[in-house]
Amino acid sequence: MNAEKPSYMREVLETREMELNMGPQHPATHGVYRAILTLDGERIMKLNSVVGYLHRGIEKWAEYRTYQQGVPIYDRLDYLGAVLNNHGIVGAVEKLLQLEVPRKAEYQRVICDELQRLASHLMWFATHALDIGAMSVLFYGVREREPIMDLFEAHFGQRLLPNAYPIGGCRLDFPKGWTEACRKFLKALKPRIDDYETLLTGNRMWRQRTIGVGVISKEDAIAYGLSGPTLRGSGVCFDVRRSIPYSAYPEFDFEIPLGTNGDVFDRYLCRMKEMRQSIRIIEQALDGMPEGDLKGKAPKIMRAPMGEVYFTVEAAKGQLGYYIVSDGTDKPYRLHIKSPSFINLQGLNRMSEGALIADMVAIIGSIDIVLGEVDR
Repeated sequence: MNAEKPSYMREVLETREMELNMGPQHPATHGVYRAILTLDGERIMKLNSVVGYLHRGIEKWAEYRTYQQGVPIYDRLDYLGAVLNNHGIVGAVEKLLQLEVPRKAEYQRVICDELQRLASHLMWFATHALDIGAMSVLFYGVREREPIMDLFEAHFGQRLLPNAYPIGGCRLDFPKGWTEACRKFLKALKPRIDDYETLLTGNRMWRQRTIGVGVISKEDAIAYGLSGPTLRGSGVCFDVRRSIPYSAYPEFDFEIPLGTNGDVFDRYLCRMKEMRQSIRIIEQALDGMPEGDLKGKAPKIMRAPMGEVYFTVEAAKGQLGYYIVSDGTDKPYRLHIKSPSFINLQGLNRMSEGALIADMVAIIGSIDIVLGEVDR
């Protein structure tokens, strides 16, 4: 008959759940996001997200600025997708004022939007791979993004935060040689995306770190309100460009890449395929560029009629929406931003259940958050 173990041994052998802070001072959490992990050994039982370390009060700030004055600040939400943020806010104001945007301007917007999507996905690809351990991919991703920044600088005069579109259309036509430079870049990028997939998609270590990791089902992805590649990686075919068409997107032929398992690997594949579709859209827009004006008839002092409006675009991270309430003045009475990075964070708890601590960096990277958009 075994004797009862001494009390000190019972204390040593007893297992308890432990709470561990991952972030905010952590490079993979961008230095301003905190994940409180409840652990059983190295397994994650629960995750609580803590945000607000970067809060800037942009939605309240907007109430004290005219519609034109406010436009440049929204670039600073998702600063890696500034042009797409810009399209969202000017589209909302144009809808509120019932302004008609010239068709040529809509084509230019589509081209620049898709270039911005490419730039955002390339930066995600570079940093996500670096987080998981593929260091050389960082240099490739940054190298491909640089020509896009050069195109933005030539057209807008700025690289990262270009304040791309005024309310009512576009400021200037593409400068001389811009279209040719854009086509040359797209031609060079196509085979390089294939090369990067050759480097990673079949790589044994990459597959071990991503397949079956951070899984979220189609039903859960819908229930949590996820969007963008994070949603489509779970097999849900929802893309604002098709589901809630805007600008000139209905005129272009493109596919919506979908995943099947809803894991880190599927979210990676969706973004790689989306880059190919962005190239396809840009080439169609360049080939079919119409003639005409670039600016609509927008008043200098924009006093919007009383009412409310919601306008949404497909940003690089997902569905980006602007909700404006107007009281009849030249400033919004209330403004709310539906930011995909913030909403996609909701899915992290479900994705991380049962995962290892070592998988957490890959899971966070797979939803491609930008904290400027989370803590708006």
